[in-house]
Amino acid sequence: MTATQLSGYRLMWIFVMFDLPVTSKAEMRAATKFREYLLDEGFEKSQFSVYARFCNGKEQFEAHMRRIEAHLPDRGDVHVLTFTDRQYENIVRFSGQRRRRSRKNPDQLALF
Repeated sequence: MTATQLSGYRLMWIFVMFDLPVTSKAEMRAATKFREYLLDEGFEKSQFSVYARFCNGKEQFEAHMRRIEAHLPDRGDVHVLTFTDRQYENIVRFSGQRRRRSRKNPDQLALF
């Protein structure tokens, strides 16, 4: 395999899960600012406090981690998980008590 070929084991998904306090207006603003930051960085909302983004391997993941760390709210818990593209294909989803088809992975990786 050449360096230009993309492998389902190299391509990754980043999941950011968080529990942020929202008992004051300042905490609500901080939580909203963090969610908006994730959306601006290309993450999509998977569930209320779970955001996911596709990336091209470990180097890009590390770059995202540095940026996420720089934008963490002062309080609360944030967990970041990674899955290879191959692992992501095996996620089982349920909605309304019904099993849903797996989400389609991107056909191509957008580079910019």
